[in-house]
Amino acid sequence: MVAAMMASSNLYNLLMRRLSVPIQQGLSVGLHPMGSAAQEQASRAAPCDASDHSYESLLMTAAQKHILHVQLKGPDKRNAMNKAFWREMVECFIKIAQDSKCRAVVISGAGKTFTSGIDLMEWLQTCCSLKGTMWPASADTCMTSSADTSVIKKCPKLVIAAVHWGCVQAGHAVFQVKEVNVGLAADVGTLQWLPKSIRNQSLVNELAFTAGKMMVDEALSSGLVIHVFPDKWLLLDAAFALAAEIASKSPVAMQSTKINLLYSCDRPVSEGLNYMATWNMSM
Repeated sequence: MVAAMMASSNLYNLLMRRLSVPIQQGLSVGLHPMGSAAQEQASRAAPCDASDHSYESLLMTAAQKHILHVQLKGPDKRNAMNKAFWREMVECFIKIAQDSKCRAVVISGAGKTFTSGIDLMEWLQTCCSLKGTMWPASADTCMTSSADTSVIKKCPKLVIAAVHWGCVQAGHAVFQVKEVNVGLAADVGTLQWLPKSIRNQSLVNELAFTAGKMMVDEALSSGLVIHVFPDKWLLLDAAFALAAEIASKSPVAMQSTKINLLYSCDRPVSEGLNYMATWNMSM
């Protein structure tokens, strides 16, 4: 993940030099004396619509050659994840996996916040409609029944998450697991994937049990995010620069690398080596 939070611009410049990719025009506050509205307009000028993708909760554009941009769409609710989102995210990444022209994907959120998490208003309405059942668990299942939370992991294309202003509160750089505050254990993969991302079980336990806020410095030091930038526009510049570097390489090599990294993640080294040897022979 990449998060747009407070940090030195030196990190941004370092990443640009490392990638040796030109900075996109019209996105960076540091290079263009434009207000936020003008920057957003400029950032939307170059991409074109991905005609075979049409969703209620997602905005899909072909940002550059071989690069797709998936935006969570619904800034009036801080991109809250409703029923349509859980269904459409799966549909979207199944299509992306089959798209031979796509080599890399950037995910971001429209507006000021990446996402506020599950749409609580829709969840409560679902609860009210499930009288006589074991709610809220039944309501949660109803909301996310079509979700495959590993669909992005399974997708062979390289995916970069550009997370700005945290995942919950606009204006505050925080990551938060809030389900215990509404009487639930977090589902749709939170308790399964978070320990693999952070690899600090005590920290995961604290976040999950208390709904405590993880600030940006802790997210960076724990490995939940890998780069930090001072604003959304520098974040998107860096995310697309990284995507362009990935897209410039052999798609066979990049997708093979992703598949084998994931395969070896929780298996013995010897098993991963055998799978790698078989894979490369088949290539």
